[in-house]
Amino acid sequence: MTILCGHRFVWRCLSVAVAAGSVLAVAGCKNAGDESPAVAVAVKAQHPEVGPISEEIAADAILAPLAQAALAPKISAPVRELYVQRGARVHKGQLLASLEDRDLAGSALDSKGGLSSAEAAYETAVHATIPEEDQRAKLEVDQAKANLDVAKRTAEERKQLLDQGAIAGRDVDTAVAAEVQAQAAFDIAVKHLRSLDQTTRTANAKAAEGLLTSAKGRYESAEAQVSYSSLRSPIDGVVTDRPLFAGETAAAGTPIITVMDTSALLAKLHLAQSAAQKLQMGGAAEVRVAGIEDPVKASVSFISPALDPGSTTVEVWLKLANADGGLKVGTPVHVIITGRTVQDALQVPTSALLPSQDGSNGVMIAGADGAAHKRGVTLGIRTAENVQITDGLSTGDSVITEGSYGLDDGTKITLAADKSDEGAEKPPAGSKE
Repeated sequence: MTILCGHRFVWRCLSVAVAAGSVLAVAGCKNAGDESPAVAVAVKAQHPEVGPISEEIAADAILAPLAQAALAPKISAPVRELYVQRGARVHKGQLLASLEDRDLAGSALDSKGGLSSAEAAYETAVHATIPEEDQRAKLEVDQAKANLDVAKRTAEERKQLLDQGAIAGRDVDTAVAAEVQAQAAFDIAVKHLRSLDQTTRTANAKAAEGLLTSAKGRYESAEAQVSYSSLRSPIDGVVTDRPLFAGETAAAGTPIITVMDTSALLAKLHLAQSAAQKLQMGGAAEVRVAGIEDPVKASVSFISPALDPGSTTVEVWLKLANADGGLKVGTPVHVIITGRTVQDALQVPTSALLPSQDGSNGVMIAGADGAAHKRGVTLGIRTAENVQITDGLSTGDSVITEGSYGLDDGTKITLAADKSDEGAEKPPAGSKE
């Protein structure tokens, strides 16, 4: 556009805007013979910073309870009474439900009577029957020994009388036969006592003990059946499910009450082995939940020592506090786990990176000649905000962070003004510099 001023013909340029990224060409009021103004791209730049940077491993997970107990009866019986509702807080050992058990109680009572009889029989055998048999066997040995001694003396005396001609030989034979019989009776009594000491006494005691043990087993089994009718919570937690009502029949093995410990939750996820190897127990993490603005702090509580055979991934658990119960079991969440950390890392904003088609990376440097120059760099740890530069930059370089996209090497640039200068008065368009 041209404007005719007075009697002179003067070409004045009001403004020309050229957009190549963010391009501003300012043309002052020049005479018709002046040359075209230089065109420069406005960019923002900053020096690389040195500081700690941590690798971030992101994944999706599902919140699970810290502990869970599904209470299923071991017997099939009608529900006699339920003592809790859904949402009720319960404690370990608290009675939650009871089933009908009168038939089981009767069986337990019968078994208790059998146990009492077995205990009495055991006491009788150990403290009466067995000692009496032992005493009787000893008395039999003593008596047989006395009879043998008498028979021996009688046989000797009659032999002497026979030598003196006082008695007939038949009397001696009778005395000798009586001695042989007494010897046999003594030997039998001794063998009986020895057998009683080595075998019979122990066997009788074990038999009585076996009957007692069997009776105890039947009684304990009956008592266990009765105990199955009472369902108690094995953990502290909250009742999350209670499908039955009083009077309905509970099937053996089918849960009728579910208790969860939600004082803390576990975010369970699966990671590739290469990512899991960068984690350590107790490592910091953040859990982002839909509807909650601030991320929830968490820590690594479990790293599986084995790969999942189906997906060849590693299962990882993150533990996060939930004392107020604001987080719900089953909620899908996004987690970011802090991995390897480098303390003195040279880093630039991620927005400064210019990836190439061949996979290499580079940045634009604001040169001292007022032009942008591309430089290849080697990357280290990368986060959403910053990226570590392991080679290609120094702290003295001025890296273009905004406005570098689409720039060619050697393009003239101007650094954008700081925010503190945004309010300064700008010269009007068309004025001479």
